[in-house]
Amino acid sequence: MMEMRAALPAVLAPLTAFAALTTFTTSGAATPAARPATPGPPVAGPAAPGSPPVPPGPGARPAPPRPPAPRPEPFLALGRFEPYGPGRPAVTYDRRLVPPGTLVALAAAPGEDGRTIVQLRVQGLRPGHTYGAHVHVRPCGPTGEHAGPHYQNVPDPRQPSVDPAYANPRNEIWLDFTTDRRGDGQARAQVPWRVRGDSRRSVVVHAQRTSTAPGHAGMAGPRVACVDVNL
Repeated sequence: MMEMRAALPAVLAPLTAFAALTTFTTSGAATPAARPATPGPPVAGPAAPGSPPVPPGPGARPAPPRPPAPRPEPFLALGRFEPYGPGRPAVTYDRRLVPPGTLVALAAAPGEDGRTIVQLRVQGLRPGHTYGAHVHVRPCGPTGEHAGPHYQNVPDPRQPSVDPAYANPRNEIWLDFTTDRRGDGQARAQVPWRVRGDSRRSVVVHAQRTSTAPGHAGMAGPRVACVDVNL
């Protein structure tokens, strides 16, 4: 987690509260408590290593299903954009559009119903400017290109992906925002799927609004900043 500075709590309190939510459900119903096991017929277990499978005997019940994989934990990063350095989780590549020392907060939370919610907030960037921002497949690095392409739920067989059928805010996670007169901005994205594979990703900030035009879909100009995220 990035170093927290004195100004961060007041500026980024909404994201702190957002990331503190550990359960996202559609109904809000409580999960029923587990009931005590009821005695019954023996459960068929696995065969010994190297032996042929043994069919269950009369009256035997099948082995219970495996419990679902644990849901990833919510993620929260609070800190400042700085020039690249090893292990630095928030990086600026353009001092004009993302001045060193400007504030950033990034929160991500997976929902129990398979959703993914990501929220971004910045302070002190160029006033009145529209930035593109998306989740990328790799962490930040010395240059913006190190983060790789956008993460896509359904990968485009053609790369770079500029087809609106794949490069769109339903198949990717887009976080475009426009700063106010003080340079503050925020964005929130929600998609009905979970990010798969390596959890080490990034949110890359671009110099322009994201295009949706065929042949240019997903493009948003130079990569001007990057924040590491676990999804």
